[in-house]
Parts: sequence; C-alpha cells; structure tokens
Amino acid sequence: MKREDEPEYREYVAARLESLRRIAFLLCHDWHAADDLVSTVLLKLYRSWSRARRADNLDAYVRGMLTHAWLDERRRPWRRERPAAELPETATAPAEPEDRSGIGRLLRSLGPRQRAVVVLRFYCDLSVEQTAGLLGISAGTVKSQSARGLETLRGLATKAIAEGRR
Repeated sequence: MKREDEPEYREYVAARLESLRRIAFLLCHDWHAADDLVSTVLLKLYRSWSRARRADNLDAYVRGMLTHAWLDERRRPWRRERPAAELPETATAPAEPEDRSGIGRLLRSLGPRQRAVVVLRFYCDLSVEQTAGLLGISAGTVKSQSARGLETLRGLATKAIAEGRR
C-alpha cells in the first residue's frame, strides 16, 4: 500500500470494525475466532487496498472477503480434530453478550453455507443476487438455502418457546 492511501484505509477500518466483528461473530459464534477472522480479512484488505477501494460496493466486497475467509477456515484440517473423552478441566458455556434473543444458539444449528446465506441475506440485508455473487453460488441456491434455513430456525424457535412454557 502506498503511504498516501493509508489514511483512507484506516478511516474505512475504524468506521466498520464493529460491524465486521458482529458479522464474523454471527458466522462463527466465538468472539475470539471472530476477532481472528476480522484481523485476517483486514490484513488481506490492507494488501489489496488499491484494488479493493475501486470496487463498486466496498462494504459488500469486504463482507464477501469475510465470508470466504470463514468458509476457508472451516475447511482447514485442524478443524476436523475431535476432543478427547476426558477434558483436563471443567469447561463453561461460552458467553454471548449480544445474544439476548437466543438467535446465536439457533444459528449454530444451521450448516456453514446455510448460516452464511442467512447472515448475508437477513443480517447484512443483501439481495439474492449480491449474496449469490459473494458466495459464488446461483441465485436459486441462495433462495433454497434461505428458505430451508428460515424454516429450520422457525421450527427450532417454536420448539424452544414451547419448552420454555413447560
């Protein structure tokens, strides 16, 4: 990056950092992993700033980078490791401070691709075409994944409400 481009990059990152963290959290449901993911994406953005800033919609471009980075991270071999039968210490449930409605728990029940579609479509408010372009899938796939994801979320929410009334 050229030195004269750095202030523009810093201003962009400062204005959108919290939004990127929230999107990353909705994808991976772990604040530490979300911070790592955002850091990775911001480093890539820094390297390609001169090209990225010419994008028609820079925010959509960066959200696409974030989503692809998360999907790539899920494919890594170490992600397939399984924990041992006995843990060395007692673990506690992760705290989700911004998850008052339990939507984070419900989103975790969706598969990675379906979760990405639901987050991009309904949290980031992207169109079907924008979501398809970011994920490299067809518009029909976005529509079907959205419908299935929402159906799953509605069923789980209904079940959780029914169990809460007992």
